[in-house]
Amino acid sequence: MPAVQPVLRATRQLWQAALDLLYPRVCQGCEAPLPPDAPRQGIPAWFCGSCREELVEVQAPYCAVCGEPYDGAITQAFVCKNCVGRRIAFDFAVSGYKAEGPLREMILHYKYRRDLSLRAGLADILSTALNDPRLASEDLSQWLLVPVPLHFTRQFWRGFNQSWELCRSLSRQTGIPTAQVLQRQMRTRPQARLHRKKRLQNLKQAFALLPDRPWRRSPDLRGRRILLVDDVLTTGATAHECAKILKLNAGVEKVVVITAARG
Repeated sequence: MPAVQPVLRATRQLWQAALDLLYPRVCQGCEAPLPPDAPRQGIPAWFCGSCREELVEVQAPYCAVCGEPYDGAITQAFVCKNCVGRRIAFDFAVSGYKAEGPLREMILHYKYRRDLSLRAGLADILSTALNDPRLASEDLSQWLLVPVPLHFTRQFWRGFNQSWELCRSLSRQTGIPTAQVLQRQMRTRPQARLHRKKRLQNLKQAFALLPDRPWRRSPDLRGRRILLVDDVLTTGATAHECAKILKLNAGVEKVVVITAARG
């Protein structure tokens, strides 16, 4: 077996070199060619140096609930004005980067131009959310990655659920198990067109647990800890409704929302 590994590695490198000749790698921000020695994993595998400088990482200080970043010398945990006094079902939310510049364009290409080749790159960006200090002491292999579901009509039109594809890629990278356990039972108006209050009203009773079928059974979620996955977090209304169903109807102990970007 040890002698086989170098052969497999060499074969993989030759195959990757052939693919690079046929489909040269380009920056997902400006479409400039990436250098031949550019990494094949992580953010440098997807963005050139100039575009990487435009990425805005979500760093402290940020709201301890929704993860909204704030400027200023805030040295202790705080809750922002949008979360104070609200009953929020998820424990906290954390994102890798702000949904601006090259990353925003990458997400738009992924979702609306149906470029599934970008899911690995977005999973690389999403994985940075797992570095949050509040997750540092957790054995994440015992958690479960759960995607925010799409209504079946929207998924049919798009051809895939972007959150499920991110879950699958992140699971392959980290070994954290993943499963689809939620369904969107009501087709709602697009959230991006609504203000905060309307978003909350728009999602009432929109989600439910995915029912078991003879060919598919959901895992037992009682007492489980969930990483609820989506591409972008804006007001957190969708994440709140999903977390509420997971806790009240499935007995989930904890729900942490992780997204690639923060809107």
